Amino acid sequence: MRTPQSRTYRLLRSLYFRVLLGLLGGIAVGLFFPHFGEALRPLGDGFIKLVRMLVTPIIFLTVVTGIASMGDIKKLGRVGIKALVYFEVVTTVALGLGFCFAHLLRPGDGMNIDPHVLDAKSIEPYIHQEHQLGISGFLLNILPDSFIGAFANGSILQVLFLAILVGITLVLLEEKHQLLSLAKSASHMFFRMTAIVMELAPLAVFGAMAFTIGKYGVATLLSLAKVLLCMALAGTVFIVVVLGLICMANRISLWRLILYLKEELAIAIGTSSSEPALPGLMAKMERLGCPEAIAGLVIPAGYSFNLDGTSIYLTIAALFVAQATKTHLTLGQQLFILLVLMLNSKGAAAVTGGGFITLAATLSAVGTIPVVGITLLLGVDRFMSQMRTIVNLIGNAVACITVSRWEKSFDYERAQQLLMGNSVAQHENEIGIAESEFDSIQM
Repeated sequence: MRTPQSRTYRLLRSLYFRVLLGLLGGIAVGLFFPHFGEALRPLGDGFIKLVRMLVTPIIFLTVVTGIASMGDIKKLGRVGIKALVYFEVVTTVALGLGFCFAHLLRPGDGMNIDPHVLDAKSIEPYIHQEHQLGISGFLLNILPDSFIGAFANGSILQVLFLAILVGITLVLLEEKHQLLSLAKSASHMFFRMTAIVMELAPLAVFGAMAFTIGKYGVATLLSLAKVLLCMALAGTVFIVVVLGLICMANRISLWRLILYLKEELAIAIGTSSSEPALPGLMAKMERLGCPEAIAGLVIPAGYSFNLDGTSIYLTIAALFVAQATKTHLTLGQQLFILLVLMLNSKGAAAVTGGGFITLAATLSAVGTIPVVGITLLLGVDRFMSQMRTIVNLIGNAVACITVSRWEKSFDYERAQQLLMGNSVAQHENEIGIAESEFDSIQM
């Protein structure tokens, strides 16, 4: 039986505690030594590059082994359709919620910004990429130029497409056992590599937070506090009410699920990116009771199609720019914005800076809101990115549980044991084994 002292010792050694220390340390350095904090940006950027290097092979191997083990192409199609229906419904609710909060709080009122005095050069990189977000462009972007090119570009959708194609091929092959065994072994290797890289997460979070606070500072937060508050409240309501009701329908405690994902959430907040949390999220959802095939398919797809936090952000940002520049919108124009975002938001993660590019494309399509107005959000976008990342990550975890439950494949008893703390000792043993394995690698 674990003593309180041993549990405290394990907590102090845990990745979550170290990431939390890095987060607090980064905030302190950014506040008191802003110039030094700005110089620490490479720590966070380098970590994200390391994780991106591993994300695509992990997704590929997980999906391939999952589909091949499933052995049923019809089931694959059924899971895919259910996931897409869920994604569309929930992201539409998120768009509507952001729309409501932007109207209730009206964060842009009183700013009275003249669009002609804004610097359009700062948003040129986003404007030039608008063409990538059309429906035809989005669909073509799913198809890689070459097999290796999908991995070289780090495109999650392209790798997912290839993984599904290879997985289906393995199902149809009679002699697939050796290939499947090789894929599973390679998958274990890449997950172990990820565990090693994750030991750098506290340092990365420290550098990323020091840069964010050092560069943008508290003054920027205060000047745009209203739009940040609007985003924070909308995201909180979405998590507590919408995702809370879905969890209730799945007989899962939302609060305990959030505690279960605390390491991934801390890393995502610190780096302002959900990509570093993807391998850990997939592994944890499998451990929670979601089948490997469903977790491997739903979560990577959700990173492009189930961006609940990004959907909330896009509607708030679009209406904020209209309010700040005193642009009057008719009800028809506002509904048109929602319609355009329902289509454009699905490609928001397909390209770098996708959220801003989607926003620029949407404002261009509407025509009445000055696109240059998005420069007002540049100073706080990093902080808003942290908010939408939290919602995106929790939303994809809930989506994985929901689709698994629809398929009657969710191990509810295992999930309850893990979330309710009935198997705390067993869970601690798993952590202890993982740590000892990692120690043996270092030696």
